[in-house]
Amino acid sequence: MASPPDRTPRPEERPNAASVSARAASVAVHESLKPETRAKTRLPEARDQGTDNTRFTLWIAAFRDRAQAQGISRATFDRAFASVHYDDDAIKRDRNQAEFSRPIWDYLDSAASDARIRNGRAAMAQHGAALDAIERRYGVEKEVVAAVWGLESAYGTHRGSSHVISSMATLAFDGRRGPFFEDQLIAALKILQSGDTTAQAMTGSWAGAMGHTQFMPTSYLDYAVDFTGDGRRDIWSDDPTDALASTAAYLSRFGWETGKPWGVEVRLPRNFDFTLADRDITRTPATWARIGVTGLDGRAVPDSHGRASILLPAGGNGPAFMVFKNFSVISRYNAADAYVLGVGHLSDRLAGGPAIQGAWPRGDRTLTFSERKEMQERLTAAGFSTRGIDGRVGPDTIRAVRAYQQAAGLVPDGYPSISLLTRLR
Repeated sequence: MASPPDRTPRPEERPNAASVSARAASVAVHESLKPETRAKTRLPEARDQGTDNTRFTLWIAAFRDRAQAQGISRATFDRAFASVHYDDDAIKRDRNQAEFSRPIWDYLDSAASDARIRNGRAAMAQHGAALDAIERRYGVEKEVVAAVWGLESAYGTHRGSSHVISSMATLAFDGRRGPFFEDQLIAALKILQSGDTTAQAMTGSWAGAMGHTQFMPTSYLDYAVDFTGDGRRDIWSDDPTDALASTAAYLSRFGWETGKPWGVEVRLPRNFDFTLADRDITRTPATWARIGVTGLDGRAVPDSHGRASILLPAGGNGPAFMVFKNFSVISRYNAADAYVLGVGHLSDRLAGGPAIQGAWPRGDRTLTFSERKEMQERLTAAGFSTRGIDGRVGPDTIRAVRAYQQAAGLVPDGYPSISLLTRLR
């Protein structure tokens, strides 16, 4: 009997990966388009759930003109918005996600749980012919494609039931990230206009990610493929073939290197210089081996894997990884290191590889959103600028943490721990 599927573990909402770097999303401000002259048409009624109905309806009217200016027909728009409603749940989730805080070891426990591995192997067996054909076409190993599928929708069992047009319209109207979500909404309307699916069938997550492997609408337009040859790029139906092929096509487009790993777990020497654990520092595995960085077997990692950097997802007290180009390719799908590690590790387990061997600092806890902001404020005040107080730990914050650690005589691993915040206080 198949084990019950795990819920999809997503560490953060994915931006449109096709148009952002692996580390940060940047959305250009959308300029207002001059409305085109059109015949008067009765607007669809917006079923209000938590905001003023008149304002949402007026926004739909203005957006309709902008959509037409970008090639969306009146017929397509009216069909898509016939059952639109204000999605209060999308707003609540968008507001709350900044407070999300989960230790990476808990995340990886779920990402590569026994149930997810068993269910993944069963799904791979069921769709083996399609996955083999996809691997031959795009050069992306079937275990990697299956791992993305497993993390995004638990192998198709949790594809999302939100009405994408309603969710996108609500988030675009809300304004917090209006330009980004309006671009996604336009893309969703273009998908409907192309005939790949219908507004009723276009379901997904509250943030607009769709189908088995949770493509955002703009990424779908650019990278989805019709692998079955039926004339539609169908990522929503029970048949996952087009979705899996689209994921492989996406990874291939961003430079996936066939036959090479995303990364390997390594052993660091006792005297390791933790300032070298920086994604901007890449060396050949042989060069790393000369300073004592080896595989878990004590041997040098093969140079054939390519240049690599050292990743310490839990700082100097947790497992260490040597990561290669394919790590960065996966990060184009979702920029969070936890997600990339989850895909990589699950793919290894699906292929028969071992669990992570290093011990995680399970007695620690991650910082909350407010604590991350406080750390940034205190570091900056102490002369170690994080170049912004936003509660998000990116390269600038890691550099500031490392600089402070060096000045304080601590291990400069760049890890923003609760003990470090306590010291800053």
